[in-house]
Amino acid sequence: MQSNERTNKPLPSGSLNSGPLKVAVIGGSRYFGRLVVERLHAAGHHVTVINRGSSRPPAGVEHLVADRDDEAALVAALGTRSFDVVVDQVCYTPVQAAIAVRAFRGRTRRYVMTSTIEVYNPATAELPAVTEAADGLVREEAVDPASWLVRTDLPWHDEDYVAGHYAEGKRQSEAVFVQDGGYAFASVRSAHVLGGGALEFTGRLAHYVERVLSGRSVEVHEHPLPSVFIEYGELADLLVRTATDDQVTGVLNACSDGALDVRELVEVIAERTGRSPSFTTVATGEEASPFSFDRPYAMSNARAKGLGIPVSRTREWLPRVVDEAVAVAVTTAARTDADAL
Repeated sequence: MQSNERTNKPLPSGSLNSGPLKVAVIGGSRYFGRLVVERLHAAGHHVTVINRGSSRPPAGVEHLVADRDDEAALVAALGTRSFDVVVDQVCYTPVQAAIAVRAFRGRTRRYVMTSTIEVYNPATAELPAVTEAADGLVREEAVDPASWLVRTDLPWHDEDYVAGHYAEGKRQSEAVFVQDGGYAFASVRSAHVLGGGALEFTGRLAHYVERVLSGRSVEVHEHPLPSVFIEYGELADLLVRTATDDQVTGVLNACSDGALDVRELVEVIAERTGRSPSFTTVATGEEASPFSFDRPYAMSNARAKGLGIPVSRTREWLPRVVDEAVAVAVTTAARTDADAL
């Protein structure tokens, strides 16, 4: 049994499914992260949310206020607490990962990090060739955190640098936990997340809805390639499963069945709104709309299926998600018109 270096008390061993767990969630303030907190709490687990205090967690959830970038403050906030599992929703750099490794060593036996499909983006690093599988989808082994080079000497404290190196930050964060963590680790590489209506803060689906509703053209590449998506509630469920099932370890792709390219996505919006979409082709090398991709990195979810994790089909939930986004757009437009009177 693993011991807690700070309290000298034994940490729990055995299956995480044996009863209520002590779960720490770093972040968990909005969108699917908050849903993870709510569903863990509803399932009877003792949940502790750690964030900078900008948002309070749901009632009944413990709240620790600390900046994860301030190691001393994080350790002080944790006190003598230990956890069965930590779910890290907001790790973007290897520096943050290294702080977490040190702060939680001896406090937990399992760590789950939310990662991204962008780790496979060939425009962001020299990556192995896309798998030769018949379906052309990228498997988890295409980016191996065990062998990925970590560079904590890069300017990871610069917000602009981090924003411009999002994929590399995630790759190196995974590598830190795998190479230096000292506890069981799982990384959930999420597909592009859709759903939630007004809760969805990236504005990517809203971009297409607003374009179609207003009759403006959508900018696409000449030959846009398909990508994969996941509904935000399904992603929350998968993260809860990963947090509470110690059989789920290592890297795990999280996506629904059925890759779509940008034109197919817009066609669904057109069907739900009764509008006719129009497209403008951008020149090679120019930036297109958010989900227009000119490089292949759609993920395979074969490993998740092999673990018995339920997987939906994108086209089953996409119409509902589009309807939610349309309702938000219509309501926002009506408020804007009213304010203008």
